[in-house]
Amino acid sequence: MNAKHLKQLGIPSAAVKTGLKAVGQARRTGDSPDEIRRTIKSLVASPDAYLDTPVWGDLAAQVARILSAQAAYRQRDEPVPYRQWGRDHESGALQQMSNAVKLPVAMAGALMPDAHQGYGLPIGGVLGTHNSVIPYAVGVDIACRMKLTVLDMPVSDIDEREDALRNAISRETRFGIGSSFKQRRDHAVMDEDWSVTGTTSKSRDKAWSQLGSSGSGNHFVEFGELELGEPDLGLESGVYMALLSHSGSRGTGAAVAGHYSKLAMSLHPELPKELAHLSWLELDSEEGIEYWSAMQLMGKYAAANHELIHRSIARNLGVEVLADLENHHNFAWKETHGGEEMVGHRKGATPAGEGVLGIIPGSMGTPGYVVRGKGKPESLNSCSHGAGRRMSRTQAKKTFNWEDTHSFLEAQGVKLISAGLDEVPGAYKDIEAVMTAQRDLVHRVAQFRPRLVKMAPPGERPED
Repeated sequence: MNAKHLKQLGIPSAAVKTGLKAVGQARRTGDSPDEIRRTIKSLVASPDAYLDTPVWGDLAAQVARILSAQAAYRQRDEPVPYRQWGRDHESGALQQMSNAVKLPVAMAGALMPDAHQGYGLPIGGVLGTHNSVIPYAVGVDIACRMKLTVLDMPVSDIDEREDALRNAISRETRFGIGSSFKQRRDHAVMDEDWSVTGTTSKSRDKAWSQLGSSGSGNHFVEFGELELGEPDLGLESGVYMALLSHSGSRGTGAAVAGHYSKLAMSLHPELPKELAHLSWLELDSEEGIEYWSAMQLMGKYAAANHELIHRSIARNLGVEVLADLENHHNFAWKETHGGEEMVGHRKGATPAGEGVLGIIPGSMGTPGYVVRGKGKPESLNSCSHGAGRRMSRTQAKKTFNWEDTHSFLEAQGVKLISAGLDEVPGAYKDIEAVMTAQRDLVHRVAQFRPRLVKMAPPGERPED
């Protein structure tokens, strides 16, 4: 009997660990699986009846506390109003956003045009909360971000020096679950205080080995053409060679997210099942202070990953950097909106305050954009983080094939080094429709067209 079975029998998630321990004790005393199932069903129905039993007493006490807290829970009388950008969002994403704005700590919200279902808060969801941070509203890949570098080399080198470009990506970063470097890379981020939490302290060695790597899922490194219609970014108008990357805080970020998400859920047993993944940590609590410190460290670590990737590739090619820019899109900030202080969570959403630069990628075969925010109050100064998925990875693998995908990419002038079928352009929403839907949120500064793309090879579990 595993955790899934216990949940199916009615054991709350926060009590599953205790439940597994009780099941083990019951098996050792000779109870059959059927007897254990009947006991658990009875315990969930009447936990007080089992409080004094040696095997089931601890579980019964925990279940009783949780059920009592759930019975006493009262969600806010009226959900926080929020505005939605874009159309045809999947029902799951809409339901998750509706759940989020019912939280007692919710203060404001917005849904971006690339939104789709995630855990807790939808990807593309923006949520402002009172004195609290929600780990699942930040995301599993804490501080996932974009970085674009304009290189001093002609665009024609994409074709004429293709082998050199391929080699530069392959040598200077790593893709796939657990990917790392045998010879570790140096960066000042490793001199930060990694003892801010037990999780970051234990993960420091792994983090160092993965420093400069890219991981899997929708993470990529690609060369392309950046078209600047008028002078900006410190550059004259024209078409430039550019390097674009997308990745986050790798295994350490995932470990931080997993630990503090479970901790938050254990601290809020009163939340009904549909709100459990939106459990929060008070900013002035020990747990909240720890998570906030770990999140800040993961922000610096993710930025260091991108810095090393771009710096190493430029050095490998022997070229100078003309301009660069970057942004987080899985993070939380202390902000003021409408005169009220709050914690602004952007899960798969890009900061778009007045004049703030951001990067919105399309897919491996469609354009992305450099944008400048317009500071729209209703969006909490946010915009999309990409095109957004229009179907699940499983559905994408069933729907598409490599023959048609390669034909499409060839027509777009894109050469693919590696990727999974679940990341093909057809799995994503129309980037032009997404950009049109948020024309009141951002101004387009430049267009980026991917030309040489590398992602994790097929079969890798996604990290995004």
